[in-house]
Amino acid sequence: MKNIVIFGAPGSGKGTQSDMLVQKYGFQHISTGDVLRQAIKEGSELGLTAQSYISDGKLIPDSLMIDILASTYDALDTSVGVIFDGFPRTIAQAEALEKMLAERGSRVDAMLELDVPTEMLMERLIQRGKTSGRADDNEETIKKRLDVYGQQTAPLIEWYTSAGLRHKVQGYGSLEEINASLSAIIDSL
Repeated sequence: MKNIVIFGAPGSGKGTQSDMLVQKYGFQHISTGDVLRQAIKEGSELGLTAQSYISDGKLIPDSLMIDILASTYDALDTSVGVIFDGFPRTIAQAEALEKMLAERGSRVDAMLELDVPTEMLMERLIQRGKTSGRADDNEETIKKRLDVYGQQTAPLIEWYTSAGLRHKVQGYGSLEEINASLSAIIDSL
């Protein structure tokens, strides 16, 4: 079993590449956005608690997010492996994920970083906003999201490098080329 964190700035292609890796390897895919929406939709205790934070315009505490992820993880067949997409976003979350997996006799095997220049991220997200209608894919919001990524999430690069788990991949080019680079890393694990 392999536990993989797919990592990169908004617009780097994490979701697209995760989907391709799921197809190729049969991994389970945990996207924090999807997990939160599902927990809220189901009206679970954790989902209702998360909804109360969201309704108040507050960030969901790390402890609640890890509880939701643990519940999701425990419900999956993790024998092949799991891709964590959108989590962790901070060093505290990475430490919580590490602890949660250790309690289950597992660990993160690799962090796959999709590296994309900022100008390209802007172009991708603006284009995505035009085609998907996502309200948060406008220039002003994108700049804020990239700033937050730089301040809060980018420090994880050094954290995973120190742990010997970081694998950096050029996140632009054809989807197949990017996927081949990611697959080569997974195959080497």
